[in-house]
Amino acid sequence: MAAGPLGFNSYLGRKPVVLTFLTALATVLFLIVSGISHIYTAQQQSLAARWSGRGASDLKAQHFIDAVADFRTALLYNRDNYSYQLSLAQALLGLRRTDEAYAYLINLWDRQPENGVVNLELARIAAGKGDTWRALRFYHNAIYATWPGDEEAESRNAHFELIEYLLGIHADTQAQAELIAIDANLSEASPLQEQLGKLFLKAQDNQHAFAAFHRALREKRHDGPALAGAGMAAYGLGHYLAARRYLDEALQISPDDQQSAEWLRRTESVLTLDPYQPQVRAAERDRMAIQGFTVAGSRLKSCAATGEAAAIEGLRKNWADLKSQISPGALRRDPDLFNQTMNLTFSIERQTSRICGPGSDDDQALLLIAGQHEEN
Repeated sequence: MAAGPLGFNSYLGRKPVVLTFLTALATVLFLIVSGISHIYTAQQQSLAARWSGRGASDLKAQHFIDAVADFRTALLYNRDNYSYQLSLAQALLGLRRTDEAYAYLINLWDRQPENGVVNLELARIAAGKGDTWRALRFYHNAIYATWPGDEEAESRNAHFELIEYLLGIHADTQAQAELIAIDANLSEASPLQEQLGKLFLKAQDNQHAFAAFHRALREKRHDGPALAGAGMAAYGLGHYLAARRYLDEALQISPDDQQSAEWLRRTESVLTLDPYQPQVRAAERDRMAIQGFTVAGSRLKSCAATGEAAAIEGLRKNWADLKSQISPGALRRDPDLFNQTMNLTFSIERQTSRICGPGSDDDQALLLIAGQHEEN
């Protein structure tokens, strides 16, 4: 009977020791499991990083099939990694698997709507599908988003890409507005002034284009492309003497520049045929009028030779009737005859252009002169 209480008392005496032992054992087991877990996680992260590194190399080399496999493997070890998913989407885009890429990208956008890279890729997808509203939305998001590295440069590059997109869909007015926004924040000494000028030219904004090229030339006076751009912009503004000077300088630097040579020919045609230039003397004015009238006569012949003789028969008769009255002296004595000569010349050029398509440089010059003279 006495053993019961002694046994119970002995157990009670050992209880703290048992609890301490069990606690220590649990702690040790926890540390072991935790260590194993950390080792496992570290191994997973290491494997993910290794496959991601391979994927980055393959993506840079445009080995898109390998890159897709690499990033998919990396995601097996780190399934929620944002960067890996984004890189996988870019690799899928390289394979033109747009729908798969979009699924990743829109999920990433939900997680980080301010991510510049994601917004830009979504803009490109929308643009490729002809979804203008979404393309503009994502392009604007990209411009004002967060970018890794040089945020200002990346944002500006996205802005330039938006402008190229707008020009591609012939939204010139919107492109001009975006270019003016860039222009307002760009240093006058920026090396991007030339690029800005070229885009203004594409958007048919010759005034801003000329200003941008002029700023570029202040920093680099003998830059052939900037000189050529300034010449084309000056031509569009009707500043033909300046256009000739810039284009001639561009060709001295780059004699094989066919585009500048073509624009210089156009400029020379206008300077040779425009009797309304303020610096032209009376005798030269009459000579130009007769030369333009002769060009129009040749245009009538070439247009008739294409099988359109009946459509321009009235113009041919009017030209022949007026030709017998024209001479330098007659034009000088009779201002109305000068006006009649120029009006018929312009009428011939317009109608033959509609009927027979574009003519020579001289024909194009006369059409330009006609438009400018009517505006004035």
